[in-house]
Amino acid sequence: MDSKIPSQSADFSAWYNALILAADIADYGPARGTMIIKPYGYAIWEHVQRLLDTRIKAAGVQNCYFPLLIPEKLLTRESHHIQGFAPEVAWVTEGGGEKLEERLAIRPTSETIMYDTFSRWIHSWRDLPYMVNQWANVMRWEKRTRLFFRTSEFLWQEGHTVHATYEEAAGEADRALRMYEEFSKEVLCLMVTPGKKPEHEKFAGAEYTLSIESLMRDCKGLQMGTSHHLGNGFANVYGIRFTDEHGIQKIPYQTSWGVSTRMLGGVFSGHGDDKGLILPPALAPYQVVIIPITKSGEYNEKINEAVAQIVKSISQITRVFVDQREYSPGWKFNEWEMKGVPLRIEIGPRDLSENKCVIVDRLSGEKQSVSLTSLIETIPILLKNFSQRLFSRHEQFTKEHTAVGLVGEDFYEWIESGKGQVLTGWDGTLASAEAAKARAKVVISTLPLAPEISLSSLTDPISGKKAQYIALWTKVY
Repeated sequence: MDSKIPSQSADFSAWYNALILAADIADYGPARGTMIIKPYGYAIWEHVQRLLDTRIKAAGVQNCYFPLLIPEKLLTRESHHIQGFAPEVAWVTEGGGEKLEERLAIRPTSETIMYDTFSRWIHSWRDLPYMVNQWANVMRWEKRTRLFFRTSEFLWQEGHTVHATYEEAAGEADRALRMYEEFSKEVLCLMVTPGKKPEHEKFAGAEYTLSIESLMRDCKGLQMGTSHHLGNGFANVYGIRFTDEHGIQKIPYQTSWGVSTRMLGGVFSGHGDDKGLILPPALAPYQVVIIPITKSGEYNEKINEAVAQIVKSISQITRVFVDQREYSPGWKFNEWEMKGVPLRIEIGPRDLSENKCVIVDRLSGEKQSVSLTSLIETIPILLKNFSQRLFSRHEQFTKEHTAVGLVGEDFYEWIESGKGQVLTGWDGTLASAEAAKARAKVVISTLPLAPEISLSSLTDPISGKKAQYIALWTKVY
């Protein structure tokens, strides 16, 4: 492994790109804008799938799978939707050596193909709410790509629900958003801001869009997940109808919500340092790595017996890996720091003579000597504490890099100098949003649902007019 990566402060983009390769997370695919997720990186995604899927199913949502290819007539039926996605759609025009009579879109999202099908499955109020989710791949023809943040093909989950009333759909859209918020804080250890997208940033065809936004260590914002209230526009276009309890035919209301492998980019970019990754314990392929220390590479039977006993003791409570490869201890230390394993156990002859081992914390770098007989009690405590400290670290970083109430040149100075994001007012006009984007490449990432400031005293930082909304202005990926 080449463990040399640029420092974050020198070149964050170069640091990130080098980190993904050096930590064995992913590689570039042969087709433009694609990526190959390597086993270590995919193991992290599998933990996201497992832990999030449990929460999705707990809400009564069932998994399904729909085809990758979508006939053009389905994709273009909802005009606002196709207008929003048209520049990113990849088309299949030939198959079996022959030109197709109708183009097939490679799934950019599944609303169209699912809702056409729902029109055949949903008939009565007894069929509602109808709630499904799928884990799938998606293709969007991105012009500028970066591993995990924005690739032409990526992995995600997309939930789709159908409800009898507008209010029920609103409740589901909010539930999904809160699920993502809790998942980000508890599993990813990332501070996020839940909010509503401004009208000009909402999902194409939606009534409104909710999102969670997080700040990366280069002070740019990342959209981590979205939840859309679709109203009944899609249902109307795709012919979804249901008969209510009184025999009256009605048009239902819908939601869709999802997160993708972009979430992993948030973990890497939100927590990593100059040594490499720092992985939340819940996602780490290995939560503990054990490195036996032997003299001059000599086989040490007693140390290996002790290591085997440690593994037997803690493997039921943690994911553990023993590194017995023919490399120096220092080389292994650097590699596992690069891979972001939360805890490292070192055990050598001196440690063994005292019936102890040394545990090294990836986040703080601190070392502590621990009795071998107490590991089964100590490891879970250390991992829980690790998660709490990792979240607190990111929460504090977010607070330190969020200015409040700035306007005019003070607003632009904070943004343009890369200090972070600004929580301030917005007059609600597209003109202000576009002016800020043109000058400083800053956008309104969200309108926070629970801001810690009052609207009454705020003005728009660009127009100077009285604010109609509280907005989070951020440079974004």
